[in-house]
Amino acid sequence: MTEKNTVPTVKRMNRRLLTALICVIAGLSCAVAPVLSAFAENGGDALTVGVPVDRCPVFYRDADTDEIVGIGADLMRSAAEAAGYAVTFRAIEEETLKEALDNSAYDVVMPFGSAISSASGRSTVVSDNLFQTPFTLVTEGNRQLPPLNELRVGMFYSLSGVTETVRQLYPGIEITLFEDLSDSVKALRDDKVDALLHNSYVWSYLLQKPSCSDLMVQPSDMFSMDFRAGAADTPAGRAIIDRLNGGIAALSDTRRQAIILDYTSRRLYQYDFFDYLYQYGLLLLLGVLLFASLIVIAVQKNHAIRMEQAEKMHRLIDHDPLTGVYSLNGFRKRVEELLRAHPDIPYLLAFTNIRNFKYVNDSLGMAAGDELLRFWVSKTLETLTDEEAMGRVTGDRFAVLRRLGGDDLLRMDDHKVNDSVRNYFVDQGKEHKVQICGGVYVLTPEDYRRIDVDHMLDFARVAEKRVRSTRKDGYEFYNPDQWEKGKRVADVVSHLPVAIQSGQLQVWYQPQVNYETGLITGAEALCRWNHAKLGWLRPAEFIPTLEEAGLIYDLDCFVWDRVCQDLSRWNAQGKRRSVSVNLSRCDMLEGRDIPGHFSQLIRTYGLGADQLRIEITETAYVEDPALLISTTVKLRELGFQVEMDDFGSGYSSLHMLKEVPVDRIKLDLLFLSSTGDPERGRVIVSHMIRMVRALGMDLIAEGVENADQAHFLQSRGCSEMQGFFFHKPMPVQDFEQLDENTGAAPPAP
Repeated sequence: MTEKNTVPTVKRMNRRLLTALICVIAGLSCAVAPVLSAFAENGGDALTVGVPVDRCPVFYRDADTDEIVGIGADLMRSAAEAAGYAVTFRAIEEETLKEALDNSAYDVVMPFGSAISSASGRSTVVSDNLFQTPFTLVTEGNRQLPPLNELRVGMFYSLSGVTETVRQLYPGIEITLFEDLSDSVKALRDDKVDALLHNSYVWSYLLQKPSCSDLMVQPSDMFSMDFRAGAADTPAGRAIIDRLNGGIAALSDTRRQAIILDYTSRRLYQYDFFDYLYQYGLLLLLGVLLFASLIVIAVQKNHAIRMEQAEKMHRLIDHDPLTGVYSLNGFRKRVEELLRAHPDIPYLLAFTNIRNFKYVNDSLGMAAGDELLRFWVSKTLETLTDEEAMGRVTGDRFAVLRRLGGDDLLRMDDHKVNDSVRNYFVDQGKEHKVQICGGVYVLTPEDYRRIDVDHMLDFARVAEKRVRSTRKDGYEFYNPDQWEKGKRVADVVSHLPVAIQSGQLQVWYQPQVNYETGLITGAEALCRWNHAKLGWLRPAEFIPTLEEAGLIYDLDCFVWDRVCQDLSRWNAQGKRRSVSVNLSRCDMLEGRDIPGHFSQLIRTYGLGADQLRIEITETAYVEDPALLISTTVKLRELGFQVEMDDFGSGYSSLHMLKEVPVDRIKLDLLFLSSTGDPERGRVIVSHMIRMVRALGMDLIAEGVENADQAHFLQSRGCSEMQGFFFHKPMPVQDFEQLDENTGAAPPAP
């Protein structure tokens, strides 16, 4: 080829290369332009966020795109974009978040509950809270857990920063860290730890694993932690955090909840080969002949697992995201838990709402409405104890389980809580008064036996609707009779200590006489209560109430001590008497050392054991004969006289006479009452007296109301008597005066 021909060829090649280069540059420009545009639109700043990727659904890698996604990632991305950042998520390579804080490759690291020091000791700053992450316990089956301060808890190494918070909340708790789920579950099943701790969103994912199907999430949260981003405490780090806080503030609650709901309402866990092998391994051994059946079973089993895990996930969401109190589902669980744990506490259930809440949202804005609801909840929670609960039923409707405390407590709640809510906007200078309508349902004994929270709420709603229909503000009771009864019970139980100290409780004496000689031979000590608010209470009203409340022992101890004081005073005056005192079945069923208590009393007051006659009802022996008989034997060995009270009123009288070693029988005159055949009654009583005498026991008849009864008893060999025919119960001063000056009963003819 000649030089002349070569030159044009070279020129053509150069032109082709130049054209190709221009095309490449144009293509790159088209590809990069959207990125540069987005970058410029976002403020032109890139932000690298280091996160752990083993916390699905909070942080994890998408199986299809390999992107880091999750609740935390989406919330952070939204906040960062609002702050003008283009976010890049990067999986942290370090074992802990503390170590990651020292890596300059990350601009910020998350998640943190609060500011902590890095692994090298550097100070850090954290952003505002993105959302609350509740931490819950997982146990193997329905295992009974020890107290939280004695608990052995397993956690992941990646949560080591959280351990400081846990130890602060529960001093004494023992924490063991594990690499992964399988190691921690093995430790749980080997009883090396009592429970595993993680946030409830992660559990909603991890417990979808078939090999974890025997694990159970405990219904109540241990605590909730903030979800924040952290950076080194440097000017650059503080600038990033300040800027992020602006983006976080721009996030609406609706956006937050939409992201959380999106990830917690779909199934993220993907079965691997080992999952299927774990679940269907035995079926696979059946071979090809059972292949079709295996497919059907697998599909059905898969469906059952999805339903079960979906149910577990829903149980985790037991709190209202706006106010922090229980959701309706969580409120149901908590109420059931409280009623089962405290069957002796009288409760009421209130259902309350704001009459004009829609007007608040329309005229003042939804943000103002939300703030009002949060304020209402905060004021209510200030009045509640751990044995009470509050839940958000829906919208502006709340339910509260409250201990029954009488009109004073209701007035206090109305003033402290409802008045503050009514004037919430007025106190802010806005001419808008909030109206509150409430319905109150007082729980009945049947509600404790068959717990149906929805049923109780329906009753409270009925009362609330009555208030709403009147266009008035306030509350009404669904069952006012039960309310009055409950108030009376509360007045009795709560005022017992004051009544003992103030002298409202008094020991009266009913004389016991020998009808043959007309002399007083002793007395029975009885309790009378002159209540400061309710007036004189009948023993049949306050004694069963105190028994149900577990306070009858306090009352009995007061009576025993006062009787011993009186006996000691009479001994000093040269008047040696004996008094019968009642011993409740509840006093012994609680395992107290009753013989030792009485022995200490007579030593303290210098009395003889024969001066105290211990009365135990016949029916008490029937309920727990072994314990009652052993107590009776010990009392008699110490020299006390034991009486079987109300003999003949039960259904096991003859059996009790055979088994129980007592000194005296108190004969109930039920058979001599006006009902039934009086002649048959006399025959029965005659043989009972003869039988008791033949067994070598003393006998006294109680409840003698007329001369005919007294004459009949005397004629059959029973001279000791007690009843209104002789004397009614009387204060100690009247008893002392009677004994000194007036003698006893009318003489026998």
